[in-house]
Amino acid sequence: MSVSMAYFGVVLIWSTTPLAIFWSSHGAGAVFGVTSRILIGAALAMVATVLLGHGMVWHRRALAAYVASGLGIFLSMLATYWGAQYIPSGWISVLFGMAPLITALMARLWLEGEPLTLPRLFGMLMGLTGLAIIFGTSLTLQGGAVLGVAGVLFGVSAHSASAVWVKRIDAGVPALVITSGGLAVAAPLFLAAWWLTGGGWPAHLTARTLGAIGYLALFGSVFGFAMYYYVLRHVQATRVALITLITPMAALGLGHLLNGEPLTPQVITGSALILSGLALFERIGLPAAA
Repeated sequence: MSVSMAYFGVVLIWSTTPLAIFWSSHGAGAVFGVTSRILIGAALAMVATVLLGHGMVWHRRALAAYVASGLGIFLSMLATYWGAQYIPSGWISVLFGMAPLITALMARLWLEGEPLTLPRLFGMLMGLTGLAIIFGTSLTLQGGAVLGVAGVLFGVSAHSASAVWVKRIDAGVPALVITSGGLAVAAPLFLAAWWLTGGGWPAHLTARTLGAIGYLALFGSVFGFAMYYYVLRHVQATRVALITLITPMAALGLGHLLNGEPLTPQVITGSALILSGLALFERIGLPAAA
């Protein structure tokens, strides 16, 4: 698979993931939804690794990459699923649009060869301004919206730290292998979280809930993470993080069409700024992918 095709695949999957998270948790609970997704995804990833003839790699750097991936998956997804209970699904992708700035700052500290030039910063700030405009409409939400936003932002930070950590380790193993190892590390952590929160089985699971869990397990966890780590291996971490400036618009549209979530003029204006910032970031001051 070419890097561009994998990049597009990640964008497509991440655009549909927020709504699937909302549907998989509705009636089942956030912890059950994410735990079941990860357990199924870990099993599917291991099967795919065997069928494709990769086999797991056990050298020191590979093990470190599995830990970095697994901890990132656990912290990021647990916080995101928890926060998703309190905010519309589209806001998940919008808040993850802050990942480029967080990732760029972390990459500047821990990676070499990814300087923050003025054009890059300006493009990112344009995108973040758009995100701020969109975010402002969430202030009208009631209940635990602030807690939901805080939870998702924590998930964004964990996701960014994991990406930079995996990039820094540079284990040199196939993306699917890192995905399998990361999910294997994350799975027992999610089981422990489910047990600590009561470990109950939902009284009723709808077809939509089961379908969303299955979709997230296969596409969101296996294919999505495999393509993500494939792209991360070949592209600078800050450019990978730009995926999260593309997906908010698609996720907001899907949430509006399929879940009745509001799509206001502020959201449209913010989306236009995000696209403009993304175009500037890509066009000016960014070297070609390796």
